[in-house]
Amino acid sequence: MLTKLSIYSFYICIIAIEYLATTTQTIEVIEHSWDKANHFVAFMVLYILLSFGYKYLSLIKKILILLTFAVQIEIVQYFIPGRDFSFLDIIADMVGLFIGWILFLLYTIIIYKDKK
Repeated sequence: MLTKLSIYSFYICIIAIEYLATTTQTIEVIEHSWDKANHFVAFMVLYILLSFGYKYLSLIKKILILLTFAVQIEIVQYFIPGRDFSFLDIIADMVGLFIGWILFLLYTIIIYKDKK
């Protein structure tokens, strides 16, 4: 059950992030927050959902999938008026991935320990 919920949640988040990253509309909550924190949290959550939903994927594959998505967002933003390509955004995404990996690793260690 958790696997299917994680998969559905992952794709809903991907769609929501893509919309928020490429919309030309002003969204007050997003506009008044720190941009790098948005990237960090989004990719931390994406990593955790991807890890729960697709446990069979290796760490490298998960990172490649999410970094490809991060770069794709930045490339699209380059062509949107008022937006730009930002390597700092990609770095914030990578930090989010790293923290997501740490949190998921801690979760699996705790769960494994409880099952012993």
